[in-house]
Amino acid sequence: MKILFMCVANSARSQLAEGLARAEFADAEIQSAGSKPGQLNPYAVQSMKEVGLDISHHYSKSVDDLDPEFVSKIDYVITLCAEEVCPVIISKAKKLHWPLPDPASKEPLSPEEFLNRFRSTRDSIRKKLQEFKTQLNERA
Repeated sequence: MKILFMCVANSARSQLAEGLARAEFADAEIQSAGSKPGQLNPYAVQSMKEVGLDISHHYSKSVDDLDPEFVSKIDYVITLCAEEVCPVIISKAKKLHWPLPDPASKEPLSPEEFLNRFRSTRDSIRKKLQEFKTQLNERA
């Protein structure tokens, strides 16, 4: 199975999803990308480290940077945008939308408040992945 997670900057939500999905679906090929890539958010790295997952080697990438071979064989494209316009990819893959607010908003928050937002987003994605896995198992 091949899964692509997408959001705008590929710095927070889709990076969290990629890391969590790699742990949840060990046999799947998991990638993430964005329409306007930024930089991997350090709060994403820190919140994942708290649950024993290291995404410090991840980097933000554009949809255009993905291997065309991978793109041609994607089974699921999961978008994570909420208030912004999600990137689109031309693919025969099944498309799912899990709207989550961007934890890396521009609001002036303390480091602990930002980290709490990332924890909440991480936990929401983890729950969605578990529900997704249950649905896949029921179909099998």
